[in-house]
Amino acid sequence: MQLNHNVTEFILLGLTQDPVRKKIVFVTFLIFYLGTLLGNLLIITTIKTSQALESPMYFFLFHLSLSDTCFSTSIAPRMIVDALLKNTTISFSECIIQIFSLHFFGCLEIFILILMAVDRYVAICKTLHYMTIMSLQVCGALVAVAWVGSCVHSSAQIILALSLPFCGPNVIDHYFCDLQPLLKLACADTYLVNLLLVSNSGAICMVSFVMLMFSYVIILYSLRNHSAEGRRKALSTCISHIIVVILFFGPCIFIYTRPASTFPMDKMIAVFYTIGTPLFNPLIYTLRNAEVKNSMRKLWSKKLISDDKR
Repeated sequence: MQLNHNVTEFILLGLTQDPVRKKIVFVTFLIFYLGTLLGNLLIITTIKTSQALESPMYFFLFHLSLSDTCFSTSIAPRMIVDALLKNTTISFSECIIQIFSLHFFGCLEIFILILMAVDRYVAICKTLHYMTIMSLQVCGALVAVAWVGSCVHSSAQIILALSLPFCGPNVIDHYFCDLQPLLKLACADTYLVNLLLVSNSGAICMVSFVMLMFSYVIILYSLRNHSAEGRRKALSTCISHIIVVILFFGPCIFIYTRPASTFPMDKMIAVFYTIGTPLFNPLIYTLRNAEVKNSMRKLWSKKLISDDKR
């Protein structure tokens, strides 16, 4: 592929240019990012070390926390460091890598959320065949497909980005590299690229959201045949998933399913799915899940016991 860009680096304007507000951004998002790392790594460690969390649901939750950690790490550290700098530049190569990692782990999160919905559907609607349908081999294969599918999606984003010629302004009015702000800087007609972007990222967001909502309607409808205790437990799990889905997909649909016009609120909306969702996911899943909380307590007790023995 011929790369016909003259721009070698971009200037990221970040969330704000005000020095005082930049300090507030630094402190706030450093706390958010550390909270994201702590919460997700705690879930990853708990699931890996606890024998009580070996069901398919926790296998998928492990991969969700892993994708959350990587997704947040592709955006937050650079954003936090940039808040301390006066001039924030990013090379063309780094910009392309950030687009790839952002879309790879974002798409992986979408696919894992779909797999979690499938798992809940089978658990509630096909209870007797659950362990046969959702075997370890099947779950492993589904996650492998999710990883490959995410790679295909993010590679398509890179192909679109590399097809754009950049020869003029190099100021990105955002706190990370993405195709939408880059389209504004391209010195060529971007109608076709924008159409491909909406049909790729936009379609994945919209179709996945509709599928997830439809699956949860079926799940909730089928709960009428369950006992009161069964309904309560299933509802608790499903409501957690629905909250996560709305928090993640709402902003994504707003950003990726419209033409490449930028609004002043875009950056703040992007904060929800790049910083907020990876932070909220561990809180939502642990606060509403007794099994995860019990396993975390046991893990903490083991650590305290081992420290006492020393």
